[in-house]
Amino acid sequence: MTDTLPPVRLGKPDVGAAELAAVAAVVETGMLTMGPKVAEFEAEIAKACGTAHAVAVSSGTAALHLAVIALGLEPGDEVLVPAYTFPATANVVALSGLRPVLVDVDPVTMNVDPTKIEVGPKTKAMLAVHLFGRPARVEELPDLPLIEDAAGALGALHRGRPCGSLGIAGCFSFHPRKTVTTGEGGAVTTDDDEVADVIRQWRHHGWRPPTATDMPSPGLNYRIPDILCAIGIPQMQRLPELLAARTRIAAGYSERLQDLPVVLPEADAGDVHGWQAYVIQLDDRDRVLAALRAQGIEAQIGTYALHRLGAYRDQGPFPGASSVFERGMALPFHTSLTESELDRVTDAIRSLIS
Repeated sequence: MTDTLPPVRLGKPDVGAAELAAVAAVVETGMLTMGPKVAEFEAEIAKACGTAHAVAVSSGTAALHLAVIALGLEPGDEVLVPAYTFPATANVVALSGLRPVLVDVDPVTMNVDPTKIEVGPKTKAMLAVHLFGRPARVEELPDLPLIEDAAGALGALHRGRPCGSLGIAGCFSFHPRKTVTTGEGGAVTTDDDEVADVIRQWRHHGWRPPTATDMPSPGLNYRIPDILCAIGIPQMQRLPELLAARTRIAAGYSERLQDLPVVLPEADAGDVHGWQAYVIQLDDRDRVLAALRAQGIEAQIGTYALHRLGAYRDQGPFPGASSVFERGMALPFHTSLTESELDRVTDAIRSLIS
């Protein structure tokens, strides 16, 4: 690491005085969980996604889990999952008593490759990921119930429609590396009244409705505190601003790297990228990644090839997923990045691969 330059951080949430004041106001009320701020936060999410419902929960993984449960599938039913994604996408399927069936990804888009999908007699649904915020081509997917893993795609548009409104349910994360953050948190968006009711029931131990005295079936505690929603409300109100800032940073990277032998991220023509991360692909990724880190640049791998993890190793080779796993590298990406930091990161990459 250099002796004079501070680290270039991988991520940094864009929070400040408005979020601090909102948290203080909730603390003052003494109503710290499942109070009015939850409903207010949900209304902002539903408005942004153009859906009838948004149900806020404790994490993006909780959102995925509840969306899968809401499908009402039978034990052993199969759900299609991209082979290149964060493991939570497949984990929630397996932990619901279902079988995640991996599908290879397009090595350029890094989203599921529709030409590699095989639908069998037990295939009952699909979990499509808008990876790193790039909208998936959902119109090319088979006619199955579709859950969108839109964890990094808040604000993204596919053919003019918001991600999160393209399937039976959309699932979001508000982790600190996401465009909008609550620290931890998630949400499910849907136009289906029954799906929304099931998710509300399951997030609150199984009570239906939450104020009832009877619990018709067991559920989970996936509630989200008012304190976290208080952070999320001003964040949601700034979504256009936050997305515009991340789009500007992405453009800065692309302009600086366009002449190098790397694959740059982009959305399909007419789509709007959600820019949760800026992930390039290059040869000899591990050497470059180690060298960047040694210079205080907090780069990271993109995400995981699930078939190379012990939990999902029995499903065979997926060359597209293996390629992007070995070549994908996430660069520092947040709204506080300065022009000089963009220069520092890209100059370092240039010196390592030119």
